[in-house]
Amino acid sequence: MTVAHSGDARVVVYSRPGCHLCEVAETLVAEVCAETGDSWARVDITTDDDLTSRWTEQVPVTFVDGAQHAFWRVDPVRLRKALARTPADRYDTAEEM
Repeated sequence: MTVAHSGDARVVVYSRPGCHLCEVAETLVAEVCAETGDSWARVDITTDDDLTSRWTEQVPVTFVDGAQHAFWRVDPVRLRKALARTPADRYDTAEEM
């Protein structure tokens, strides 16, 4: 599934207030992005009815380069690997499949 970025961020975390897993995911994403120099953004799903209906049961949902990467938990090793690839690498890999 592909969803538009929030601004120019490579990583987008869809979350909601009061969600402990969201807080953990946001902390991990912030740490990894600080290491890699990549940008990230948080989107509060409660500000949009469509996002709320789509993601309520799966937050936090993490996207990298506009494609869904994970939900519920963020694996920092897997996130670093995803950020090491360029968006073009992702499409090249998909063409090889």
